[in-house]
Order: sequence, then C-alpha cells, then structure tokens
Amino acid sequence: MSITMADLGKAVLKAEYAVRGPIVARAKELERAGRKIIYCNIGNPQALEQQPLTYVRQMIALCEYPELLEQAPAAFPADVREKARALLAGSAHGLGAYSESKGLGFVREAVAAFIRGRDGIAADPEAVYLTDGASKGVQAALRLLIAGPKDGIMIPIPQYPLYSATIALYEGSPVPYYLDEGADWRLSRRHLEESTAQAAREGVKVKAICVINPGNPTGSVLDRDNIAMILDFARERGLAILADEVYQENVYRAGEKFTSFAKVIAEKGEQGVSLFSFHSVSKGFLGECGQRGGYMEVRNLPADVTAQLTKLQSISICSNLPGQVAVYCMVDPPKEGEPSWELYRQEKGRVLDELRSRAKLLAEGLGSIPGIQCNEVAGAMYAFPKIALPPGKSDEDYCLDLLEATGICVVPGTGFGQLPGTAHFRTTILPPTERLREVIGLIARFQASYK
Repeated sequence: MSITMADLGKAVLKAEYAVRGPIVARAKELERAGRKIIYCNIGNPQALEQQPLTYVRQMIALCEYPELLEQAPAAFPADVREKARALLAGSAHGLGAYSESKGLGFVREAVAAFIRGRDGIAADPEAVYLTDGASKGVQAALRLLIAGPKDGIMIPIPQYPLYSATIALYEGSPVPYYLDEGADWRLSRRHLEESTAQAAREGVKVKAICVINPGNPTGSVLDRDNIAMILDFARERGLAILADEVYQENVYRAGEKFTSFAKVIAEKGEQGVSLFSFHSVSKGFLGECGQRGGYMEVRNLPADVTAQLTKLQSISICSNLPGQVAVYCMVDPPKEGEPSWELYRQEKGRVLDELRSRAKLLAEGLGSIPGIQCNEVAGAMYAFPKIALPPGKSDEDYCLDLLEATGICVVPGTGFGQLPGTAHFRTTILPPTERLREVIGLIARFQASYK
C-alpha cells in the first residue's frame, strides 16, 4: 500500500511557501501549454537575464578545475589565479572533499575580515558558519531555539515565508508583529509590545525576533535608530535576534545606507543579546542563487550553546564547496589596481544601476495606477503594493486572474501576511527594463477592467 496524505507529519502539511505555491504551479501549466509567462514571483536574478560577474565564475572555474591554472593561464587575470591558488591551498583537498563543518577556515577568515571592514568592529572567524544559502543558516538558528510548541518566534508581517514555514516544520509558534506601511514599513515599539502581549495571553514564551533588513517583501531600509530600538526591546525581554541582511548591497534611495545589527550591538557595547546574522551570494549584485552560498555569524552566544549549533551543522557534514567559493568571492572582491578590478567595477556598477533604475520605475509605475498604492522601493528587490479589490474578490483571486489574463506571475499578499482588511501582491524589480515597462502596462490595463 502506498503512502497517503494521512501518513505525513502534521508539521509538513501545515508548512506553506507561497513564493512557489499554487499560482506558480498554474503559471508552469500555462507555460507548458505555450503561454508566455513573466515570472515576477521570486528573487532569482539570473533567471531574469542578469549576467553573472566574470570574477565569480572565473574563481569557481579555477577551483573546480585547477588544471586550468596551467593549461590556460592567459585566460585568467593574475590576481584571480593567485586567489584561486590560495583558496585551493586553504581547502587542502580541493572542492571534491568535505570541509570542516563550519566551512573552510580560509573563507571564514575572509568573512570575518569583510565584517571588520564593513562595520569597523571586531569579528571572529570561529563565530562564522558557511551555509547552503542564508536559508540553511536561518533554519539552523530556528532549530536551535525552538524546543516546543509554546516557544514563540516573532516574525514581521509581511514576512518572507521561509520563517513561517520553518517555524511550522519545527512545531514552534509564530508571533507576528506588523510593520507600519504608512511609515515606510518601519517597526514600531507599540506593535512589538502588542505582539508580545498577545503571545503572553496565549501562553507562548517568546524567544527571538526576526528582522529582515533591507525588507522582503517591503523594499524598506531600516535606519540606525530603528535598529537600536529593536535591540533595546530584545535586551529588555531576553530575546535573541535573527537579522536577515541578505539585501545589504541593495540600497537605492538617496541618503539611505545599510546598517548591520552587529555594528549597532558593538557600538552600544551590548553583551546581553544573542545575534544570528545572515548573508547570501544569491542577492546583492552577484545573483548567484544556484550556487547556494551564504554565511551565518553569531554573537553573544555561550560556548556550550555554540557547541550545539556546531553539532547541528555537522549533521549535514558541511555546506557545498562551490558555494563556499562564491561566498569568498562576495567578501573578498578585486581591489582597485588589481588586473580584474576594472571589469569587476563595471559589471557591479551596471547591475546596481539597473536595479536602482528599475526600483524607481516599478514603484512609480504601479503607484500611478488607480486602485494601487505602492511605497517607494528603497532597497531589496521587491515591491509590495496595496490593491483595491472588487467585492467578493481576494488577493489570491486577483493574482490568479492577473496570471490568466496577462501571463504575469506575482505572489498574493496572504503568502507573506498583511494587515487585516488590506490586500497586496509582491513583485520583483528584476525583469529587464523594457519587460518591466511591459509588466506595468499590462497590470494597468488589467486593473482598469478588473471587476
């Protein structure tokens, strides 16, 4: 007798991931039937024609096939060859062998140097874990923290569904807190207090707060004061912080800049708040989603707790080695004056300039459509516009009808969470500029006739 749904774990059935949910499944059906589909549902840059950076691909090629160092040296700049040799020496056995569970020490040293350079603070390579994308780091932190069904994890609403799905899989309790759409999606102390008060009434012990900065799906960027407020809130309640900072290179609005939680913790001399922070090669300007490279840095964890986290990592042996190389490329790029610098500078600048332009184009374009309100996309890769719906329609209906009518695949706001009584959808800024103009025009025509 085959396995049935009744045999499956309740936690698996409860977990949902709207970014690749039923609307995307319908999009695939339409595509197989010959329809042109514009996928705006997921932050997958190279699937939407963003070109990989030459430096990254050269490094991975040399590390995967070291014979190229001798067979085709003229094809690779001298600084790339030198770094590849150093990385291979640091791996001892090449990319076909396991690394230590935390990842290659050579790469973790580079990550720590990157953090020191970015923030001007101390960073310990032994507190760095290389992971298969940021997602695996988030999952490890949540697995560490959730001990039972009444252990609560605060998550933003709207949120990236990795968090709600993982909390469901680990049978914890999500504790939602609302972001303030009218205040550029910032966190408010009042909403945090309301969230923890509601959890207490339900008998939930809140253990951590997750913060996504720059925001997914909101496109917001938190300033230092907002981060300091969150840090004070966490300290007063004994909460750990999970800081999802994978979009830190994606800041577009003039006058805005990324500020890390690690920097604010160090500046405040805060020793009482445990921090898990995450970064990834999938976002920024690299867009190397398929390499599955990321890192998690931890701060203010007791030694015995850190040992348990390392044990969790060791169960999976280690993260994949090409992804670790991609992380190295992210944190140790070419420097001015090196042979590969000029091409790297040009490619990086082109990607970020295009994303900045598209962020403005999309927010202004959607915001000009009657019945749609869209905040400025200050960072990350998404817009989360509010939509006015006809009576009896849901945002899921809207997104499915939009797909059927136009071929545009977006994700309904219910997949991320939203304030009751409101409706949204998430769309990326990633399609090429002319295709993005097409998307805006199609949505405008659809919206005008939607009944």
